[in-house]
Amino acid sequence: MFADGLEEAFIGIGYQNYSPVAIYSKSKAIQCFIDQGMDEEQAYEYFDYNVAGAYVGGATPIFLEDGD
Repeated sequence: MFADGLEEAFIGIGYQNYSPVAIYSKSKAIQCFIDQGMDEEQAYEYFDYNVAGAYVGGATPIFLEDGD
């Protein structure tokens, strides 16, 4: 499963319970939201509520905390 609109934040594939899952950079995802028109505060709030808080089954993407 891939996250719509976050192609620039995609960094690779990992495995969880022998199943492949997409891995994204959190900082790059935030930048994607900013590039889509959100200010920084809105981007972080949107990420926290709508992305990090989402569970869409066993293939839910992983977001790497990468320094921001």
